[in-house]
Amino acid sequence: MTVTSREELFQEVSFIGYYFHWTEEQILRLPGLSRRRYCKEINRINRKVNGENNVFSI
Repeated sequence: MTVTSREELFQEVSFIGYYFHWTEEQILRLPGLSRRRYCKEINRINRKVNGENNVFSI
């Protein structure tokens, strides 16, 4: 089990909310592993499309 720090949680919620336009409540209902997976996938798409590098660089 991984514990997400408060700072990481704010980053994940902001990141997913920005790209998917989901509400904070919707994002917080996701399990932590799913939130991290969405962040990684958004980042992968960004890098593929336009080389954008962001907070969740892998």
